[in-house]
Amino acid sequence: QVQLVESGGGLVQAGGSLRLSCAASGRIVGIRAMNWYRQAPGKQRELVATITTGGTTNYADSVKGHFTISGDVAKNTVYLQMNSLKPEDTAVYYCSALHSWGNYWGQGTQVTVSS
Repeated sequence: QVQLVESGGGLVQAGGSLRLSCAASGRIVGIRAMNWYRQAPGKQRELVATITTGGTTNYADSVKGHFTISGDVAKNTVYLQMNSLKPEDTAVYYCSALHSWGNYWGQGTQVTVSS
């Protein structure tokens, strides 16, 4: 089992920044990549950013240039730096871990961007 705990969400004005953190514990040895997803009200959950154990990153087109994923998968912690936030970035943000045993999820952290 892998446990994931997100933190860092909150309320911010448009144009502001937030940094989300995700800490993994448990059987972390088998983690291959860690991801940030988000789900806005009435919408499907979407993949926002990915970082692999080798440090390769990928982003959704909608966040390229203003979100940055970083951290060390092998050291259990990844971050999502979110700059120039827009009201459409409002969502519950979830951390997930792609593990050799399957995909694990955190409980999510709310990000609300006011206009």
